[in-house]
Amino acid sequence: MNLKPVDIVENISPEQFKSEYYLTQKPLVIKGLSKQWPAYNKWNWLFFKDLVGDQKVALYNNVKSDAYTPINTADDYKTFGEYIDMISAGPAGWRIFLFNIFDHAPQLIEDFTWPDELMKGFVKRYPMLFTGGEGSITHMHFDIDLSHILHTQFSGRKRVLLFPFEEQHKLYRKPFEVLSMVDFSNYYDAEKSKVDYDKFPALRKANGYDIVLEHGDTLFMPAGYWHHMEYLDSGFAMSLRAMQNSVGGKLNGVWNLFGMRNIDTLLKKTAPKPWYNWKQKKIFEAAQRELV
Repeated sequence: MNLKPVDIVENISPEQFKSEYYLTQKPLVIKGLSKQWPAYNKWNWLFFKDLVGDQKVALYNNVKSDAYTPINTADDYKTFGEYIDMISAGPAGWRIFLFNIFDHAPQLIEDFTWPDELMKGFVKRYPMLFTGGEGSITHMHFDIDLSHILHTQFSGRKRVLLFPFEEQHKLYRKPFEVLSMVDFSNYYDAEKSKVDYDKFPALRKANGYDIVLEHGDTLFMPAGYWHHMEYLDSGFAMSLRAMQNSVGGKLNGVWNLFGMRNIDTLLKKTAPKPWYNWKQKKIFEAAQRELV
């Protein structure tokens, strides 16, 4: 993999952000954006536990989904308070995915402001909280609705591997899915890395970015960007999503949500082995074309 650092700024004008990052589809870390929010100092584990500790949440472990598993299938359930106790006790490879804490505590909306000056189209009904224990992993994928993301880390450190959407075949994308076939776990550690370049040689040609997010860092991920995240510490982050301006971008997101995903789920249930074999064939054919 050919990796370079993500650009980092303290603050940025809307004009510069749009011309150099939004329109060019280039990721960026803004350190100062969240510092003006009450959430920057207010939000922590104990605050959330007191607020929504009794809410039941879906948990996900580090096991990479196989060819027969529908996406976003939970591995366990606990209350949010039980989960916080668990990950506070030490390393725990469990994360919470797409928890809309604001449905249960709408007053939290007052703790941040939507950065409409940077881009339009924010889906303001659905700010999302993502949490993980130390050592938990979000495997390589792109967001199915193809929205732009502002992802702000509030606690702990998180390492993020990013690739533009166009690198999909070098990443061995599964047809009709948003997932990569490759396990990128510990990609930055030569001794622990699970990246298999012998099995997936096109990875050597993949061009991407590598960044460690800390408290207050806001990562701009353009629509369709592939991302793999590893929690170096127990922590949580909030994602603000903005739809693409173009009609084509919106329609592609709708197709992924209601067409592609439903077809994949149906065939995994009705013809799992033939569907898996067809996918494998297509994955390696597309990767071979990248190598040639």
